[in-house]
Amino acid sequence: MKALVIDGAYGLDNLRVVERPIPKPRRGEVVVRVRATALNYRDVEIVRGTYHTRFPLPLVPLSDGVGEVVAVGEDVTRVRVGDRVCSTFWQRWAAGSFDMAEPSSQLGGPIDGLLSEYARLDEQGVVLAPEHLSDVEAATLPCAAVTAWHALVTEGAIKAGESVLVLGTGGVSLFALQFAAASGALVIVTSSSDEKIERARALGAFAGINYRRQPDWADAVLNLTGGRGVDHVIEVGGPESFAQSLRAVRVRGQINVIGYLGGTEGTINPLDIFRRQVRVRGIPVGSRASFEAMNRAIEVNQLRPVVDRVYPWMEAVSALRHVESGSHFGKVVLQFG
Repeated sequence: MKALVIDGAYGLDNLRVVERPIPKPRRGEVVVRVRATALNYRDVEIVRGTYHTRFPLPLVPLSDGVGEVVAVGEDVTRVRVGDRVCSTFWQRWAAGSFDMAEPSSQLGGPIDGLLSEYARLDEQGVVLAPEHLSDVEAATLPCAAVTAWHALVTEGAIKAGESVLVLGTGGVSLFALQFAAASGALVIVTSSSDEKIERARALGAFAGINYRRQPDWADAVLNLTGGRGVDHVIEVGGPESFAQSLRAVRVRGQINVIGYLGGTEGTINPLDIFRRQVRVRGIPVGSRASFEAMNRAIEVNQLRPVVDRVYPWMEAVSALRHVESGSHFGKVVLQFG
């Protein structure tokens, strides 16, 4: 089989095509023929060597994907040959709190990921893909969708009539928009692009704020909520935007810290958290149980992920550069075959 690996040194230009034997499943494992895999900003950082952890090389990157089970190991009972399954980011976090996740079980680093024609996965680290989704759509679910669901539903217990502030229009943010709207919540989205704001409104956003024209966007959020602030914030900007998120959230509201697309530098006054009695939590994607609950909701509501662009899988470097540019709206996917 063919695989793309980070070989010799980190860097987008160090992704190499290699030939490897098709893996054989060990006890409790399955082998899938990969049909599509999706990109996250984490993947960009891992490939170029700027991620906070450097993993041993060579490494097959990418954690998100969908494929057909072609072989199962001894004692496998959860799936069978022929099933179409999605990978889980945490190969060993079936349910429960984050204490149950094993740090060494992350796909795409330190475990070899899905940028190969076949992949060997833990039986506990796959879920059946929603039947109404295409392979390209299903591939987008494992990180971005589960992160949004875990933040708003598993941890946030979102309710109809509440309000959600979504920063940006990347994968996590658009999934959060869709899940919040399906829950009957009012959604406000921020973007530097009026065109992206209009596209977000078409997905169900109540209002959009162009942060280029309104750099003090927290004031605009307060105006839109009658001075109350929002119940939930999907915080993907990092330290630079966190101070405004604190101003935009209601007293005793929730801020879900997910990313740092705005950079890793900034000043946060913890007293502001105290004064507003805000719940702040980090969201490390989510468990398999969250994934399965999310898939049920996706099927009931017939939701479809927003896909920005699809590349042939051998054009992974071009796709990674597209994600790196930040110009995408929704998910970027690599397709096999």
